[in-house]
Amino acid sequence: MRYGALALLAACVLLLVVQCGATGGSSSTAPAAERGGPGFNATDVMFLQMMVPHQGQGVRLVRLVRRHPVRPEVATLAAAIESTQLTEVKDMAGRLRGWRRPPTAPPHSHAAHGGMPETTQSELDALDRTPPDRFERAFLNLLIAHQDDTVQMARMETGGGQDAWTRRLAENADRSRSAQITRMLAILGSRSPHNPSQK
Repeated sequence: MRYGALALLAACVLLLVVQCGATGGSSSTAPAAERGGPGFNATDVMFLQMMVPHQGQGVRLVRLVRRHPVRPEVATLAAAIESTQLTEVKDMAGRLRGWRRPPTAPPHSHAAHGGMPETTQSELDALDRTPPDRFERAFLNLLIAHQDDTVQMARMETGGGQDAWTRRLAENADRSRSAQITRMLAILGSRSPHNPSQK
């Protein structure tokens, strides 16, 4: 689940914490788009700038359910995730605007952090082409990986961020996505009417 990239990202966050210091100042060598400021640090900025596009990818992922056969509980979960993540994107972009930071970082700006965990368009396209009897399982597996990426990023924010609002967002994201993952694993363990032979 992209743990190699996330491990490098975690190391970068620790480096940012050291550079920014306990008072939340910014590193003079960091790009302006990634620097902290009064009351927030570079980890807060990096977390929100990575989460905005990541949540957008999640919305595109769960919207695929509208075109494919899934159980009602899976459709309900997908709709709830879409609503939550659209709200979060709006709130996160607003926070970054208040800090005079762009909603996303320039391309490749997080390469030194291990890269941006993402659910790629090619993965979404492949999922969209999945036969009906295999779609639900493939969808849940991809969504579990996507939400696990969110959990890992949230834990990096709570471990190194300064802004109280952003830390609360990360804590809530950790709890909600962890619960979603547990629920999806349980669904995967039950028999789907679209594929009665699955075990």
